[in-house]
Amino acid sequence: MIDIPTLETTRLRLRPMISADFDFYRALMMSPRAVHMGGPFDLKTAWGMFTNDAAQWQFFGHGCLMIERRADGAVLGQIGINHGPLFPEKELGWLLYDGFEGQGYAIEAAEAMRDWAFDILGLVSLVSYCDPENQRSIALARRLGAVLDPDAIGQDPEDLVFRHYPAARG
Repeated sequence: MIDIPTLETTRLRLRPMISADFDFYRALMMSPRAVHMGGPFDLKTAWGMFTNDAAQWQFFGHGCLMIERRADGAVLGQIGINHGPLFPEKELGWLLYDGFEGQGYAIEAAEAMRDWAFDILGLVSLVSYCDPENQRSIALARRLGAVLDPDAIGQDPEDLVFRHYPAARG
């Protein structure tokens, strides 16, 4: 059994997924807000995506963690290092649930997960796949120091691929 880490930042706890987290995840994935991720999805697909996020820990030694606010335990979203046949490269991916955007939670979680991947996994780069219409995700990738890599293969043909390097830490 793999030891899934819990990472802590000033305001957040990035912790292993539990089955109760699916209610929040499902609500996002089945809503119009999932449009930039290929959705909205039906229940069966949302469940498959959720379990895939958890299973990656066993297969690859990395996967997704839930973003929890330390002050009150509220589940804010998910952060992860994705891989497997659906991802051409290891991807730093993020999602926030409705009402938690614009408060700096995504960048705080993404910096912690990115740094963990470089420090613990020893990765030399990561990518983030962004829908060209998802301006918030593109802005976050840029704030993280990632650079557009026009030669990288996207998860979808239209994706913009932003590359993260350890030197991008700020």
